[in-house]
Amino acid sequence: MEFVHKSVLLDECLESLNIKPDGIYVDGTLGGAGHSIEIVKQLDKGKLVAFDQDIDAIENAKIKLAPYMDKVVLIHSNFENLGEKLEEYNIGNIDGLLLDLGVSSYQLDTPERGFSYMHDAPLDMRMDKSIKESAWDIINLYSESEISDIIRNYGEENWHARIAKFIVEKRQEKPVETTLELVDIIRSAVPKKARDENLHPAKRTFQAIRIAVNRELDVIEKVINEATEKMNPGGIIAIITFHSLEDRIVKTVFKNLSNGCTCPPGFPVCICKTVPKLKLLTKKPVISSKEELEENPRARSAKLRCAIRL
Repeated sequence: MEFVHKSVLLDECLESLNIKPDGIYVDGTLGGAGHSIEIVKQLDKGKLVAFDQDIDAIENAKIKLAPYMDKVVLIHSNFENLGEKLEEYNIGNIDGLLLDLGVSSYQLDTPERGFSYMHDAPLDMRMDKSIKESAWDIINLYSESEISDIIRNYGEENWHARIAKFIVEKRQEKPVETTLELVDIIRSAVPKKARDENLHPAKRTFQAIRIAVNRELDVIEKVINEATEKMNPGGIIAIITFHSLEDRIVKTVFKNLSNGCTCPPGFPVCICKTVPKLKLLTKKPVISSKEELEENPRARSAKLRCAIRL
């Protein structure tokens, strides 16, 4: 299947990054290379460094970015390794970082990857297919309380305990092997009267399992801190989130790095000597226009937050 992904908030991201022709920019979530190709088109002597943990994205980018490969460095790695990889590739300070968090359309629309609750496929959900633990391991090997915690914390699902109980009971008969087997279990666990007509009953649980498999929330704070240290003054960090858990982390880390002083509120004078490293560019997140939502309904939950390096 061709790696197709419609870039969300594309114009807004390019405007926020304020790309310099000789700058060094990092796309931490290469995906279908939609953002990357528009960034590299604006570079002259500059460089684009693109990360993705999905090898399919890297292989697709070699084709899509072929005319620009003299300005591109492709890195098959999670963006959490930003600092380490920049050093490994002898890349100094950068002028911008873009992160488009969440699952790409390619991953959702490729049934065998196991991300979708709409297609039958083996339980997988790994963005990096080389990692060992998949959704199958969580569903079949984790304890009931561990599964319940994952669904509650990462899916904000009210019926987390009941869903976990039903999963454990079902796997005692035989392992839960496929996505639609899991959907059936979730559907039976969520009472009919409690179902939201506008929301698939498995949506929150699938989100939670995917986040756990790929450690999606664990890496956000780390990459923002590392990017801040590697960023030239005036460089931009632009991050698109797709649900409240991601957005909350980005908002909090941006706020902490822009506040500077960490002394308790009651202290008469600052003794920590911590200075602000970032300045917020978006007090409220940027969201998709009506026109974009008509073209790409998957953009409806996207939020863009940006900060500039002081």
